[in-house]
Amino acid sequence: MRIAADMSAEQAAGLLGVDRSKISQIESGNRAISPERLRTLACNCACTDESYVAALADMASIQPRGWWERYRGALSPGFLDIAEVEWHAVRMRSAHVVHVPGILQTSDYATAVFQAVVPPLPAHEVALRVAHRLERQQVLEGDDPPEYLGIVHEAALHMQFGGRKVARAQLEHLLTLSERESVILRVIPYEGGAFPGAGQTVNYYEGPVPRLDTAEVDSTHGPAFLHQEAQLDKYRAQLDWMERISLQPNESQDFIRDLANRL
Repeated sequence: MRIAADMSAEQAAGLLGVDRSKISQIESGNRAISPERLRTLACNCACTDESYVAALADMASIQPRGWWERYRGALSPGFLDIAEVEWHAVRMRSAHVVHVPGILQTSDYATAVFQAVVPPLPAHEVALRVAHRLERQQVLEGDDPPEYLGIVHEAALHMQFGGRKVARAQLEHLLTLSERESVILRVIPYEGGAFPGAGQTVNYYEGPVPRLDTAEVDSTHGPAFLHQEAQLDKYRAQLDWMERISLQPNESQDFIRDLANRL
């Protein structure tokens, strides 16, 4: 908002009566800003999108510490950021080609995933990551969970992380979760054909207003969070394409059930 208004960090600091260094810390998410100061900044940046400003002000309000804060100093910030953006999303979509969605994984399956890294992780580090991954699932519970749409390629369903028994239990777990009203699973069969992207995991988190959407792409170096409109348009289109060639939810359930029965 500040950059769009061609306002320098020095000017913003003078407007809000703070040091320039605090503006940098606020914009990097390391320091808080009060809703009042945020509205002052929005007014002076000529931002007239009231729904956007209201959503930002709500984010700036004092919030209770999230459960993920218990892992700060033990896991990389990227892990914590994923949990936080999931917690505040109003809707989530994801696409997975190699493994099932992390937020839907069983303990044994997640353990196998984290053991397959280079260089290998010590056992206690694997256990820490698995514990964090399982805690992420609580966002799908409760009285008003966000809608979650997981698009899973058939290849991921055939991958036997942890062996046949673990893979079967994971497929059965997917079926159980897919019975929840807020969880939708759609499978892309091999016959679905081509789709855009390099096969990497893509997560798309919808905020309270579109300008607060976030896309996240997994890599061996950790998650990359994308916010620019052109980037968001690209990943929305990619997910739309993959959704179009996927099976309907009920057909996807039958597909997963058949694979599980054959293991």
